[in-house]
Parts: sequence; C-alpha cells; structure tokens
Amino acid sequence: MSEPDIVVTVDGTDMDATWVEESPETRRAIAEALPLQGTGTRWGDELYFRTPVDVPAEDPRAEVEPGTIAYWPQGSALCLFWGPTPASTGSEPRAASPVNVVARIDDILPLSRLADGAAASVRIAND
Repeated sequence: MSEPDIVVTVDGTDMDATWVEESPETRRAIAEALPLQGTGTRWGDELYFRTPVDVPAEDPRAEVEPGTIAYWPQGSALCLFWGPTPASTGSEPRAASPVNVVARIDDILPLSRLADGAAASVRIAND
C-alpha cells in the first residue's frame, strides 16, 4: 500500500487518506491551505466543517462513494462521507448539493463513531 498523502483527524482518531485526480484545482487549493481545522457538523453519515478555501464547482457530483473527502463549494466546507445522508435515496452517500471530490479515506470504520461537534483537522501526512 502506498504512503498516505494527508491525515484526517476527528476527535483524536487519525485516518490516512490519498488524493484523487478528479478535481485538481480544488485539490491544489486545499493542499495550499493545509493544515485545516474546524468543528464538524454531522449530517447523516457525513461530517463536514467550514474552511477558508473558496473555489468554484469543478466536475461536481452529488453521489459519492463511502470514504470520499470532498469540497462543498456552496458551503466552503470539507466533507467526509461514509454512508447514507438525508439526501440519499439508498445506501449511497449523497451530498446536499454537488461537491468536488478531492481524496479518499483508506479505512472508513472510525467514521461511524463520529459525533456532531467533533473537532476535525486535515494535514499533510508526515508533517
């Protein structure tokens, strides 16, 4: 397995994640802003937190895979998806409005224990 690109920490639990190729401009803006931190809001099986990053929609989509890290242009927030949200029609994660996919979390199991108001941060791996 390759080394992680970034580490997501929520309530003291570190989760390795890897950048994806899908939204390169958004990914670059987030990488330049790292480290990021905030207070997470839980929305079904999604946790999001506001960021100072402000980029437009880039190949946005609402339906994503479990483990997706995406940027939500409408709310200037980073979103972690691991299961159905109130917008889902089945078991798939679905954003409230289209998001720019930037990374994937390697192991989503810790996400299911997250609570609303959790402290969340994202940093470059090995920093």
